[in-house]
Amino acid sequence: MIYAFKGYIPVVHESSFVHPLAAVTGNVIIGKNCYIGPGAAIRGDWGEIILEDGVNVQENCTVHMFPGKSIVLKESAHVGHGAVIHGANLGRNCLIGMNTVIMDDAEIGDECIVGAMSFVKAKMVFPKRSLIVGNPAKVIKEVSDEMIAWKTKGTQLYQQLPTDCFESLEEVEPLREVPKERSTQEAFYKTLEEFKSKI
Repeated sequence: MIYAFKGYIPVVHESSFVHPLAAVTGNVIIGKNCYIGPGAAIRGDWGEIILEDGVNVQENCTVHMFPGKSIVLKESAHVGHGAVIHGANLGRNCLIGMNTVIMDDAEIGDECIVGAMSFVKAKMVFPKRSLIVGNPAKVIKEVSDEMIAWKTKGTQLYQQLPTDCFESLEEVEPLREVPKERSTQEAFYKTLEEFKSKI
């Protein structure tokens, strides 16, 4: 759902998909080919939130900040299931792992990968291409060309997803039994561990 707040109406490019079970509120600007998953809350009630082109904010994520702040999720930033971005800025083509928390005034550099369930303290600044993990989060190494290629391919799936949703997502009544002709879905994208085992 899209909500106005104190005169601010969210701006969502027509190519982007906001799931009906997501909540986008107030001073939010969403660029092209973005995907906002069900259960996501993007709250621009106290400040401005900008999602540049190709950003995805997946299921049950929260994006918010303290009053008067403005934050940017730069082009192709990828925010995994259940992550919380509170008053932080995300660099271009970065990956934020599932259930990660990134606190106020933190800066995640371009093409960084933040591991699942990491905690990034307020005002932490990470340079581009950092692999960041832990609680508190720290850099453990540089992101390789192979890792960022894997990440970029995964984000491209989410950049295609808005079109797929517009074309085929519909509310239906459930079936009561599994059809005999039900097909198996293709494994066209590997986990990072599977991908690394091939290189």
